[in-house]
Amino acid sequence: MAPAGAAQHMLSWLKGLFGGARAEDAGARGERLAAEWLRRERGFTVIARNWRSPRDRRDELDLVCRDGGVLVFVEVKTRAAGALVPGVHAVDARKKRVVRRAATAYLAGLGGTVRTFRFDVVEVVLAAAGAKGPGAVAEILHFENVALFPKHFRG
Repeated sequence: MAPAGAAQHMLSWLKGLFGGARAEDAGARGERLAAEWLRRERGFTVIARNWRSPRDRRDELDLVCRDGGVLVFVEVKTRAAGALVPGVHAVDARKKRVVRRAATAYLAGLGGTVRTFRFDVVEVVLAAAGAKGPGAVAEILHFENVALFPKHFRG
């Protein structure tokens, strides 16, 4: 096996060993549940899911929504019940830089037509295994208008 192939094989093996595929599934499930909840409970319109910047595909926005006349960039954090670090605290300075870069690219693509926008974090807490069935939701927490942009940011 070529060195690159061996490295890929090892990475796949480690992900399987440590549950990497399940974590990705939980994250995607959390984003879907957050989008449904924002529509149903908050009246948001979901414009995009997993939007990636055309200039740098690493820059991603979990959800882009409309809350009335406000464009909302939403970061979704999925956590197991009893997680040591709440999802809102996992949105650290590094993650905010990535989201700010992606949001700026998204706004640039709109050509300056959006004047009002904000950043929200939605934390999806999955119920403990067996408590309500596999993948059941214990709660969804919505943190509105989390500081992301400088005060006079124009996009």
